[in-house]
Amino acid sequence: MSNRIIIATGAAPPQGPYSMAIASDGPGTWLHIAGQVGVDPQGKLLDGFEAQARQAWANLMAVLSSAGMHAGHLVKVHSFLTRQADVPLLGAVRAPFLGEARPASTVLVVQALARPEWLVEIEGIAFLPGPA
Repeated sequence: MSNRIIIATGAAPPQGPYSMAIASDGPGTWLHIAGQVGVDPQGKLLDGFEAQARQAWANLMAVLSSAGMHAGHLVKVHSFLTRQADVPLLGAVRAPFLGEARPASTVLVVQALARPEWLVEIEGIAFLPGPA
């Protein structure tokens, strides 16, 4: 099995010394996507939870696309929120991005993210089956 670094031009660049995503190729490809936040591809942090969540999902979708995948390939999603009050808003924000896909999901409310202005961070794991 070999690993490839995935860099999505349609998503915000990594905010530190890490890979945006790693694809592990073998009989199929596993993609582990680093946490995506509400920063647009130009590096601007958006205002408010819903705008940040939409941008985080857009970034995650851009990473999937750069790896030749789509929402239907997601098998697990982790969402980290800093405010309990935002939990009910998350479903409505993510629904258009997921469509009919129903990956296993975990939502955690945490005290803080790596930067205090970030309100949400979303990471995912996807699988693209190889030839049978």
